[in-house]
Parts: sequence; C-alpha cells; structure tokens
Amino acid sequence: MNDVYIEEDKSILDAIQRLDKSGKKILFVHRDRKLLASLTDGDIRRWILKKGDLQMPVKCVANYQPKFLYEQEENLAMRMIREQEIDAVPIVDKEHLIKKIIFANDSMQEHSVFDKEIPVVIMAGGLGTRLSPYTNILPKPLIPVGDYPIAEYIINLFYEYGCSQFYMIVNYKRNMIKAYFDELDKKYLLDFITEEKQLGTGGGISLLKGKIKDTFILTNCDILIDDDLTKAYRQHIESGNIITMVCSLKNFTIPYGVVNIGEDGAISSMQEKPNMSFFTNTGCYFVEPEVIEDLEYNEPIDFPAVIEKYMKAEKRVGIYPIGEEAWFDMGQIDELEKMKVKLGY
Repeated sequence: MNDVYIEEDKSILDAIQRLDKSGKKILFVHRDRKLLASLTDGDIRRWILKKGDLQMPVKCVANYQPKFLYEQEENLAMRMIREQEIDAVPIVDKEHLIKKIIFANDSMQEHSVFDKEIPVVIMAGGLGTRLSPYTNILPKPLIPVGDYPIAEYIINLFYEYGCSQFYMIVNYKRNMIKAYFDELDKKYLLDFITEEKQLGTGGGISLLKGKIKDTFILTNCDILIDDDLTKAYRQHIESGNIITMVCSLKNFTIPYGVVNIGEDGAISSMQEKPNMSFFTNTGCYFVEPEVIEDLEYNEPIDFPAVIEKYMKAEKRVGIYPIGEEAWFDMGQIDELEKMKVKLGY
C-alpha cells in the first residue's frame, strides 16, 4: 500500500515509476501520512503533453484540493467513486491523517468500454525475423504466450473494450493463421486482408480502402497495452489528431560515468551512471480513416513514414503517454520471456 503514497518533493518521474509499480491510477501526496494532495495518471499525462520537465517535484502538478471522506463517512466511498468517476477515495481522521484508501476496483467494476464501435486492424504480415528460430516454424501472431497465441490475446483485449470488428493483415504463413482462427468459436468478426508482397507496417492498410469509415485502432501483432485505452480514444478525438501514437516511458541507467567536455578539452561536468528517460513508440495507434484513403494502393511503406508525411504537411499527430510497465512487447526472444512473466506464466 505504501506504493500509492508519495512526498511532495519527489520528482514527477518518481511518481510515474510508483504508479507503474502499484498498478493504480492515482497517488496521494502526504506529509507524515497527512493528506495534502492527489496525483493521477491524467495529471501527469497533461503535464507531459505540455512538455513539462519530469524532474520537477510532484507539487508542481498535484491537486491540492483532493476528494476524501472522514472515517464516519466511509460507507459513502463507493457512491462517491461512481458518481464523481474517480479512481480512489482516501479515508481520513479529523487531523487528515490517512487511515485507509478505497479503490474503484474494490467494487469489481466492469472493464472500460469505448462509447462506440471502433474497428481494430492488426498488422500481422511480417516475417518476425527477430523471433527466429520460433518463426521458422510458426508465424509471429501464433507464437504462444502461456495458453494462447499473442494475436488472440490482442483480440480478446480489444473485445473487452467492446470492439467486435477486426481486420488482420497477413502474408507470411498466412494459411496457418487463418486455419487457427477459423477453428475458434468466435463472438467477433475477423476478416483477413492478404498481402501478396511485403508492404511494410503501413502499406498493408492501403488494402482496406473503402472498408473503414471512422476512427480505428492500428496495432502490431506482438504487443499488449495494459492501460485504459478509452482515455486514449477520448484524447485522440478531443485533440483533433489524425493519428495518435501510444507511447511508453522508458528509463535507462547508463552503466558508466558520463563526462561532458567544455572549451579547450576541459571537463565541464561529470555524472555518475545518469538516468535517461524518453518516450518510445509501442506500435499501437488511433487513426482517422483518411489515412487509409491517402495511401497509394498496394505500395510498400512503413507507418512511421506515414506519420512523418503528415507531420511535414502540418497535420496534427499526437501521443498518448503510458507507463513503462503498461507496455508488453514480445518482438524479441528476451522480451517474449519477460511478457510471459508479466502475464503470470
């Protein structure tokens, strides 16, 4: 439970790491367990989108008018959570010392769902060479992670969001992929879009011209996102983006002392094993249908190149930031093993 508490002089980067560790969507800023403020993943996301410095203290972004209940009001907690659509409510005594925290998921709430039908396009046409020798036998979408192939995990994840129309772009060992899914008793629609040549991570969606008329999700076939993507969808629509890229924070510690050189070869500063933080592309996007229509039909292109084209044309392309632990990637063998551990296998 200590993972949901943070001191106000800690950095925003520390808060992000603590949110990842706790698996919750909220932290409570305290001084000697006395409630001072709340800090949600949404607060941090808005700070990031404003290009805020992640090394600044959490007091720069925290809400110093947090919602709470006194001990004698604890029976009202779930009602407050539902009516005010918050993730948790702290229970405090008359001195505002935190006695306990009641979370929304304590009430076994249902999985978030999109407020409309959103098609999902899964890019599954690649050779999966980074997962060789596994992919010498099986296509990457059928590589098992525990009890199910990764592609089935992806479909089940989005089905829980209310998605029922799926398109899978296939090429390498496509008959094996089709045969597997044809044998399943499915509650959703799955259409296979066949590449006759390698079209890259963007060219394959040109084969969907005329099929998708509204915002859709585009995802690689080897990643899972453990975050509330209904919030990503709302941000995409409200921002007026043509593409919103889901990006994961990555933290690296350089295992050496870093030396900065000043004038005339003099040392200007030194850092011992500094930390680096940056956002990386997860391979999941919210996309407007005009992107499909703008593509050259059946011509190879990678999706990052599509994004760069719109950026040069000054079309709005944005990001939706998520934590480091919210992105599961099985694109390489060592990452595949990490994904199995994360999913409990």
